[in-house]
Amino acid sequence: MASKGGGKTTTIKGAKGKPAVSFQKGGLHRSLGVPQGQKIPAAKMAAAARGDYGPKAKAQAALAQGMLAAGRKTAAKNRKSGGS
Repeated sequence: MASKGGGKTTTIKGAKGKPAVSFQKGGLHRSLGVPQGQKIPAAKMAAAARGDYGPKAKAQAALAQGMLAAGRKTAAKNRKSGGS
């Protein structure tokens, strides 16, 4: 199915026994009406997580707050400790 928003689809490989996850880069920004490159305000992120912007934005917010945030924290921790 082709996407209307024009965002690039990204796939993250799943760990052993877990499925891969696909999402559109910038999809949450488009759903919330925040320009790409700007930080999403905490109030809008909380509203999206509650479902105020619809079920698609709710799922996108859950992905951003959960798995993607955990990946960023892990990457930052690895940078601080010197890598490997």
